[in-house]
Amino acid sequence: MAKHRQKSRNGATSGMERKAGTSTSRQERGAAPRRQAADDDIRITALGLKEAAPSDAMAAYFKKCEEKLGFVPNVLRAYAFDMGKLEAFVAMYNDLMLAPSGLSKLEREMIAVAVSSVNRCYYCLTAHGAAVRALSEDPVLGELMVMNFRAARLSPRERAMLDFAVKLTAEPWAIEEADRAALRKAGFSARDIWDIAAVAGFFNMSNRVASATDMRPNPVYHGQSR
Repeated sequence: MAKHRQKSRNGATSGMERKAGTSTSRQERGAAPRRQAADDDIRITALGLKEAAPSDAMAAYFKKCEEKLGFVPNVLRAYAFDMGKLEAFVAMYNDLMLAPSGLSKLEREMIAVAVSSVNRCYYCLTAHGAAVRALSEDPVLGELMVMNFRAARLSPRERAMLDFAVKLTAEPWAIEEADRAALRKAGFSARDIWDIAAVAGFFNMSNRVASATDMRPNPVYHGQSR
């Protein structure tokens, strides 16, 4: 799989170097104090919905998240005010993103990020951008996917997949047979095309719920796989 790779620059500095003995604090210079951490650190959504008593299945799932990830993703806690909605969300997510498919897990995460980039979804760009960095073992690819996937060195298969997902997000009414034909030409089966559409559709829904509720990602995502 073609991936954009770039070596980090060692010893780079930003701004002019200060001369020895001339450094002063922001307070000494009269500058305003730095802002405190964003609300990412203290709340999950703007709605303040209280978590319901967990079902046995979801209590076990949260425990599994803690053991495997070290934390429970905030999106799960956001849905936890209603166990029925949480269980439906988890089942759909796991089926689309983790179940066997002609699409790799990385490809599915790339779709999630490309769709979320069009929708400017802060939560999903942060969480799934981290997933792309981790699965690709390429931090630069993860950043490019968040900012502009067309700037990345993608394979023809990846480019066709993401072009379709983005068009489905921005202009769903414009999808026609030529768009499906382009996916077939890139090597995708009919089932693969369904999966591309399903993943894109799921994240369009998830993006809108996250934006409507001002859902905030776990701060740990910001530093992962860099």
